[in-house]
Amino acid sequence: MHLPKISVIGGTGQLGSALASRLAKAGYAVTIGSRTVGSAQSRASELGNGLKGMSNTDAAQESELLIVTVPFSAQTATLADIKPYVKGKIVVDTTVPLVPPKVMRVQLPEEGSAAARAAAMLGDDVRLVSAFHNVAAHRLAMDVDVECDILVFGDEKAARAEVVELADAIGLRGIHGGALVNSAAAEAMTSLLIFINKNYKVDGAGIRITGKLSVPNE
Repeated sequence: MHLPKISVIGGTGQLGSALASRLAKAGYAVTIGSRTVGSAQSRASELGNGLKGMSNTDAAQESELLIVTVPFSAQTATLADIKPYVKGKIVVDTTVPLVPPKVMRVQLPEEGSAAARAAAMLGDDVRLVSAFHNVAAHRLAMDVDVECDILVFGDEKAARAEVVELADAIGLRGIHGGALVNSAAAEAMTSLLIFINKNYKVDGAGIRITGKLSVPNE
């Protein structure tokens, strides 16, 4: 089975590093991207497992599938940087519209979601998927079972299916969440989970879908 080459854009952060490490351990060829080559290379060397480090733009050219893991404040600039290199590729946007200091309150952007903003920026030539909003990055970085389902959104079923497989490959459970517009629900849920973590002193609350799931038809 062909495993796509993956670049994690903004991969020196907590979520990006955790995803890159888990994907590399699962057998994928993974490149960590950063605004500065030195930071990317240093992080890749620290994590090991055959990871490489490059600038975000070089990493975008390098791979078939990209995972964008930057804060909401950096989303627009980062997508603008990689846009010339992602035509026809799957781009997974993990952005959650958290606006400090009120991160425990839902603050969706005027476009309706961070995913909708990404779609408007990247255009129809990109196979855009939205995922990994509700998993605690620090838990994902540990060698532990992370009790969290990953809701995956996108207007192309085949692209969604590839990202569902990625989630499964790194020890999570990927679940089709439907069209990209539905990403607003998972993005909003992140603020709720942050509140739950603080209010109930939980070390990384996640979500689980109950019921027995059969083969997806959407």
